[in-house]
Amino acid sequence: MVRSRSERGVFAGTATRVAQPRPGEGRVPAEAPPVSACSFYILYEASAPSSPWVTSQHGARRGCSKQENPWSPSEPVPRREHQNHARELVRKADLSQWDALVIMSGDGLLFEVINGLMDREDWEQAIQTPLGILPGGSGNALAASVHHYSQSPPAWNEELLLSCGFLLCKGLVGPLDLVSIHLASQQRLFSFLSLAWGFVADVDIESEKYRHVGAIRFLMGTLVRLATLRVYQGRLAYLPVKEAPRYPKGNAKAVHPPAAPQRPSLCSSLPCQLLPNASPNQNSHRNHTSANSNHNSIANSSNNAITTKRAEAQSGGRSGAPPDSLLAGLDQPVPEGWTVVREEDFVLVLAIYQSHLAEDLWTAPGASADDGFIHLFYVTAGISRPALLRLFLAMEKGAHLACGCPHLVYEKVRALRLEPISPQGMITVDGEMVEYGPVEAQIHPGLARLVCG
Repeated sequence: MVRSRSERGVFAGTATRVAQPRPGEGRVPAEAPPVSACSFYILYEASAPSSPWVTSQHGARRGCSKQENPWSPSEPVPRREHQNHARELVRKADLSQWDALVIMSGDGLLFEVINGLMDREDWEQAIQTPLGILPGGSGNALAASVHHYSQSPPAWNEELLLSCGFLLCKGLVGPLDLVSIHLASQQRLFSFLSLAWGFVADVDIESEKYRHVGAIRFLMGTLVRLATLRVYQGRLAYLPVKEAPRYPKGNAKAVHPPAAPQRPSLCSSLPCQLLPNASPNQNSHRNHTSANSNHNSIANSSNNAITTKRAEAQSGGRSGAPPDSLLAGLDQPVPEGWTVVREEDFVLVLAIYQSHLAEDLWTAPGASADDGFIHLFYVTAGISRPALLRLFLAMEKGAHLACGCPHLVYEKVRALRLEPISPQGMITVDGEMVEYGPVEAQIHPGLARLVCG
């Protein structure tokens, strides 16, 4: 059934991962080992573009014997009727039927899916379901980040979709950090991308009216917001990352391996031993230099039971989620060891945990999906409109930190608290607007799993 682009529904379908060469690589070598069939559960919006490279195959043969419409649901699935419909679908879904959940949309749909997984009674096992992303929205930040982590040249639009498709077909899985966010209403959310207040949040929400033009809506929103630049009052505090000491190359053998993680990661749930990162401060290129040694295929890992269980006492009285041991609660003073920012006038505050904020915004050049850091940026009042525009133009190449702007501050943190004082404003989580008010957040390294090729 063909639907108009205006009908923004969520649909589901299944597809099977098969071996396919990239363009220019020729045919799959005859000596290549057979590829195990791998079933994807695909959630997408009716407005998502068609994707001719996706094929459906039954069995475990190499290649593709039959071309099918990949977006034809195997059974009737209700169209999206309200916000968080995808969250409800995932909360009730029988995840044992699929090896991975694949989202073809913008970042907002994946936000719903992750929180649906964390809503489940079996959240600890459900969140280990590998998550894949295909760009089908206007932001596509995670898709751009996954492409970047593969060390491929920059790509946009159809090229980005093609790249993410082939990374999905490779089926390599790695850990994905999630950030637990507490709102003033005591609602708890889980985020994979960003927490924003001020300029970035304003542009994200106010540019919704230009959604029909695609990713260029952010440029239009930026220009509009620059014309009437706002300043917000608030308080910001964070727990900084203590950088590990750096040793000369000759003393590398003296460096002790990191302690075992307190929470289960991808490594603890797989049958084969994966190599841990030598240092949590490695940049995205170092973390992904050897994909084969740091990841495992979906087909080999998705059906393995989680061997590590969090003790019930660790939950801190909260049901259905890991404890936030670094947070004191919004009704308590910030814990000792936190840094309290002196400035109270901000143009923007952005906490991001992926490399890209959009397809063309390389916001955190040193970030990776599993580095265990929240990359905190904030811009204080006093910056001129031309200077702020130069920052965002430089961000397209990841060069904004080299601009020498005295109003831009960057910190690696593990937790933060933001308390807006200005009575009006917007806060977004993964590009979705949430209630305006105090928030605090803590990162949970390797809580989820990402198909990252």
